[in-house]
Amino acid sequence: MITDPYKIARRRMVELQLKARDITDERVLAAMSTLPRHIFVEEALESQAYGDYPVGIGYGQTISQPYIVAFMSQELQLTGKEKVLEIGTGCGYQTAVLSYLCKMVYTIERLGELATQAQDRLGFLGITNVVMKVGDGTYGWAQEAPFHAILSAAASPDIPEPLFAQLKEGGRLIVPVGSDQSQRLIKVTKLKGKPYTKDLGACRFVKLVGRHGWQRQKKAGDHFVKRSLIID
Repeated sequence: MITDPYKIARRRMVELQLKARDITDERVLAAMSTLPRHIFVEEALESQAYGDYPVGIGYGQTISQPYIVAFMSQELQLTGKEKVLEIGTGCGYQTAVLSYLCKMVYTIERLGELATQAQDRLGFLGITNVVMKVGDGTYGWAQEAPFHAILSAAASPDIPEPLFAQLKEGGRLIVPVGSDQSQRLIKVTKLKGKPYTKDLGACRFVKLVGRHGWQRQKKAGDHFVKRSLIID
């Protein structure tokens, strides 16, 4: 019988970091109680995976603090029926949480190495409602739009216009906005085609690099990673 050496650490994470800080969505709590967060970091850093802080995953990127993952997921108000776009797959942990909460996740990662690693982890966990591609996430994924919800795991100087345009009516977009030193987590709801924003508080994320983010660059040719995970 295979034992889970981090079962107690995961339970403490949920009780002390999430429930104690007003994470009340039972589906979010269930997802983060179940998912083995430690497999999303390097083996040498497994013991840090459930700490109340972000952890480096290489390439200048991080896996977000557990509370931030839970808070952003809760604010999307998902019921299980939605199509969600994630910008910045990273290690795949936020992707995995979203996969428990909605019908389908479309996720974009700028760095091919991270995308391949994330895809392997999702496959290992048997997660089949995720489609991933490598490219400039600031353009969104127009071919699959509109989306019920969009989450950006990186900070932009402003709300990327393509992401708001790809929201369904009534859809929610959560994106960190600001400078590299001072950011606010912003929730945008699309009502009658117009953005209604709510400031969710201070935050600190890596930069959202791309044409509509921090670095103005030509759009790289998008390509799918070695296999797509999808439910017909």
